[in-house]
Amino acid sequence: MDRLPPELPWWIAAAVLLFWFVGAYNRLVRLRSAALQAYVTLDAALARQLEFVQARALAADDAVFGRGPIVQLHATALQLTTLLGATRQRPLDPERMAALATALHVMLAAWQRLFPDEVVSFDADGMLSRPVPLGGVVTDASPAPSPGAIAWPEPSAAAEIARGQFNQAVRQYNAAVGQIPAVLVAWVMQLRRAAELI
Repeated sequence: MDRLPPELPWWIAAAVLLFWFVGAYNRLVRLRSAALQAYVTLDAALARQLEFVQARALAADDAVFGRGPIVQLHATALQLTTLLGATRQRPLDPERMAALATALHVMLAAWQRLFPDEVVSFDADGMLSRPVPLGGVVTDASPAPSPGAIAWPEPSAAAEIARGQFNQAVRQYNAAVGQIPAVLVAWVMQLRRAAELI
């Protein structure tokens, strides 16, 4: 009976480590791809919100609203458009996502100042969180928006659903990147944590 080579345990250990490394890397790449795909949906929903805001601002009467608020809304929409284009190149970059979130909130604040009765908040699953008040009258019976919900100009839940799905995908990816020992794979392959759109 032939003796087994003394290097065999080392080769087995190396093979196990290689298979583990490849498996962990594939898992991280799958989660990263899911976050990138969720961003594509979010990007389309944000583009629809921008189109809605720009069309409504163009149709706004200067005599009713004044020229200043309409120009401000146009400027914030233009800034958001620029940052949306920059974020498309690297959607999981935390700095770009933070800039996009700031620009989005600035545009939404300008929209709410101009059209305070034309905002709707949805939960992440698309359920109405805060309906548009009838006749612009807010009552105490109106439910408060859920925490973290954004009031959107376009009366569609698509943007909030897409934001919720993107944030969930980013949370799953970040959890995987932060797990030990997968954090070593992420470090070696230079897979960085992503940021949610909040």
